[in-house]
Amino acid sequence: MKFRKTILTTSLVLLLAGVPTAAVSQVEIEGVTFERAQTVTGTPLELRGYGLLRYMVFIKAYVGAFYLPPETSDADALGPVAKRLELQYFHAIKKQDFARATRAKIADNVTPEQALQLKTRIDQLAAMYRDVRPGDRYSLTYIPGQGTELALNGTSLGTLPGRDFSRALFAVWLGGNPIDADFRDVLLGAR
Repeated sequence: MKFRKTILTTSLVLLLAGVPTAAVSQVEIEGVTFERAQTVTGTPLELRGYGLLRYMVFIKAYVGAFYLPPETSDADALGPVAKRLELQYFHAIKKQDFARATRAKIADNVTPEQALQLKTRIDQLAAMYRDVRPGDRYSLTYIPGQGTELALNGTSLGTLPGRDFSRALFAVWLGGNPIDADFRDVLLGAR
């Protein structure tokens, strides 16, 4: 009996040893992979949620993944904690379309006074956007004390200061009036 148990245990260990590390350290959705964990200026971030955003129900627009420090609550997701949102696109999108959508969704999530205070930084962000092709990936990373960095395919396009700006920008996907409430819930790990 002890011999059988040893063989079973050894077989299980060998089976698990054959599992590729990527299967454990990444998740996949719609053929796109995201890391389960990342580090931002020394702060470990864990994948909170990931999902697919559809446009007009049938069109796959993009997949996204949202990262927060461990133990961070959903209520603190828009707060002054390190965070990252990655979005990978299935269709080509012009930079002016990003700028227009960003302005509109920020306005949906802040007061008119706040929008006025954020205007210069929103305009700076709009100038950073680039056209994307299918397979391109934007990331937004908030680094406390530094600001919110926009990167395309891992290359930084710039960083904009302010917790208020970070909160307003991340609210486009995670706020009370997001692009899509179901997508927000998936990013926050609620579904």
